[in-house]
Amino acid sequence: MNFTKTLILASKSPRRQALLKEAGIPFILKTQDVDETYPADLEAGDVASYIATKKAAALKAQIQDEIVLAADTVVRVDEKILGKPENENIAREMLVKLSGKAHLVTTGVCLLTKTRQVVFDETTEVHFRPLTIQEIDFYIDRFQPFDKAGAYGIQEWIGMVAVDKIVGSYFNVMGLPIHAVYQHLQQF
Repeated sequence: MNFTKTLILASKSPRRQALLKEAGIPFILKTQDVDETYPADLEAGDVASYIATKKAAALKAQIQDEIVLAADTVVRVDEKILGKPENENIAREMLVKLSGKAHLVTTGVCLLTKTRQVVFDETTEVHFRPLTIQEIDFYIDRFQPFDKAGAYGIQEWIGMVAVDKIVGSYFNVMGLPIHAVYQHLQQF
């Protein structure tokens, strides 16, 4: 598919980069460090879009005729957000919280030009079977999920053996609802 504007991906995520490449959407990579804090009174379901918008806005002064694509993914269980774990202990705590439960994965996306901004999100429900501590420790030791919200990547071992069911987009859980991104880009 040919798009008339250059797409700038404002993300360090190798998964987002891979999804765009696999979908045949050309992009250039440009990132800016952004404070990913959010207001304490913000609804948990709105956090991903809020942070994605901040990431896109950080590049607005640097663009001319390009489209910036920024995204953020959050994992929510019992209306609490599980961010990226800082160490093994926190990763273990997160995976114990997810074990045997359903949780929500929301990815917020912001598409931004000099004159237009479109923000949307997608939520997928993911069901984990109960996990043993040995399985959790194996996953953490082998896959080091410290750069992933909720301490897991669905495309990795844990997704293959622990996910009973998903309701919604698999690619959204990977970090980008690529079908929705593609449709929105066509409108630009």
